Amino acid sequence: MEDIKEMTAKLARLIIDSGALKFGDFTLASGKKSDYYIDGRIIALQPEGTYLIGAIIEKIMRDEFPEAEAIGGMIAGAVPVATAAARASYDAGRPFNAFMVRKEIKKHGTQKAVEGPLEPGRKVVVVDDVITTGGSTVQAIERVEEFGCDVRGIICVVDREEGKVEKMSNYKFKSILTITGLRSFRGK
Repeated sequence: MEDIKEMTAKLARLIIDSGALKFGDFTLASGKKSDYYIDGRIIALQPEGTYLIGAIIEKIMRDEFPEAEAIGGMIAGAVPVATAAARASYDAGRPFNAFMVRKEIKKHGTQKAVEGPLEPGRKVVVVDDVITTGGSTVQAIERVEEFGCDVRGIICVVDREEGKVEKMSNYKFKSILTITGLRSFRGK
């Protein structure tokens, strides 16, 4: 396996080169206006991005959250990230499951807010592709805790560094990249 610093630099380069970091006029999920947008799905849904995100998060999980038994977050952005990490954990010989949290509970099927191979009482990490204020992340935390799991921390691929909501300060937080780092890397 490559060194985590090398993998993080490759991930930053992939974000820049793939056009996942876009400039213009955008409205974010938080409702805020921004002159840039990070499309995490462009990275998380391609082979190299999946590999890098999975390997980096698996290492963060092993080093920072060794007690965690699963990783997941809100449907759409978190799902490919959690899946990549779970796949990498299997390769590393320390498998943990992935799960996903629904924004709205469907009126058919199992009608669950938290989907996947997860049981109450498990120690988990909540993940997201990009965090601005953390509103979606907090919603995922609340749903997972209501389900009966013990949230041990939060990991994101890119932290926009725009001030996280207070509830996030109750958890250990790790990001692979920050917007400051991406902007400086962009110039290289």
